[in-house]
Amino acid sequence: MRNHWTRWSDRWRGLREALLEPRVDDASLGAALREARARHPLPVVWLIGKTQSGKTSIIRALTGSGLAEIGNGFQPCTATTRLYDFPTDAPLVRFLDTRGLGEVAYDPSADIHYCESQAHLLLAVMKATDIRQDDVWEVLRQVRGRHPEWPLVIAQTGLHDAYPPDGEHPLPYPFGDADWAETVPVDVARALRAQRDRLGALPGEIPVRWVPIDLTLPEDGFEPSDYGLDALWQAIDGVSSLRLQALLRSDAGVRDAYARSAHPHIVGYAIAAAGVGAIPLADLVGVPAIQAKMLQSLAALYGQDWDRRAILEFLGLLGTGIGVAYAARSAGRAAVKLIPVWGQTAGAIWGATASGATTYALGKAAGFHFNRRRRGLPADAEGVRRTFVEGFDNGAALLKDLVKSDRP
Repeated sequence: MRNHWTRWSDRWRGLREALLEPRVDDASLGAALREARARHPLPVVWLIGKTQSGKTSIIRALTGSGLAEIGNGFQPCTATTRLYDFPTDAPLVRFLDTRGLGEVAYDPSADIHYCESQAHLLLAVMKATDIRQDDVWEVLRQVRGRHPEWPLVIAQTGLHDAYPPDGEHPLPYPFGDADWAETVPVDVARALRAQRDRLGALPGEIPVRWVPIDLTLPEDGFEPSDYGLDALWQAIDGVSSLRLQALLRSDAGVRDAYARSAHPHIVGYAIAAAGVGAIPLADLVGVPAIQAKMLQSLAALYGQDWDRRAILEFLGLLGTGIGVAYAARSAGRAAVKLIPVWGQTAGAIWGATASGATTYALGKAAGFHFNRRRRGLPADAEGVRRTFVEGFDNGAALLKDLVKSDRP
């Protein structure tokens, strides 16, 4: 028994080695990650709408990415359709963006066929003041006719274009109330109603969710600049089971911009680790390698050095108590996965959840530490360890249902 625990205590040492002396073959890790991704397919959001309707602004708001980052991150998947994986290194969600509907000499049939084979959620985007949406409406009718069970959210954008001079956003956000038309500027209500009346009833089993939003830049002078974003999140979560808000948005109450930006990256690496953690033996090197890459990425996001001295400092702050817990969880998950039949089902779920939760906990602990360094505060070992423990529980809860539902 003593030799057994000595052997599995090397899991903590594996992370140290992955950080200080990385020796993982990129091709082998890449193969493991591809298999892990097959176990956890990306949820795909299909955005359709005319050019300049605000699709990219919605992606920016949902992901917290900059417009330049999104523009550089789009990759072509057909001649006229692009995809954007977020975050890039450990993606949580894929956005499909079709070429602007209604453009001259553009036949969207091939793009629609491709996107229909990929998407989990249809998000139509139309400027509130643009009544000429016939091409968008025709696509919606076709798609919902073929897929009546598909969730559909329609975002009506650019509300401020219909405001009176010096007009401001109606606050609090009124569009969730039945009598919203009586509490917003007349031209806004008229434009929103005209679009909805023109579309009429759509085929389908799930009611369409209409969400007026206005996403602007701070220099545009409208407050808040992400007007209606919470309502859009509620609509997305209300019509689908993708859990995108839990994956992409930071923990409740987090106000620090760095922590908000770090959250989806941490979740992305945690899901990747969960996928590798479900594969017998692959996680012995794969999970520490993913965790090492995550910590390096987080250090860059927070603008912190991540050299040998910084790595040793962080590991020291975590302490041997965390190391023992890390090793014990690794021991349990790796041993049980090798038990015939049971080890390949419940054991794999256990291994995946533990791998992902540990990765999530490391990421949150690192974020706590990097944030203090960024602000010039002294290291806080107790705070790092407390954040790790809380992060493990939160990560396990976040990943548990996801791991179960994605089992092949």
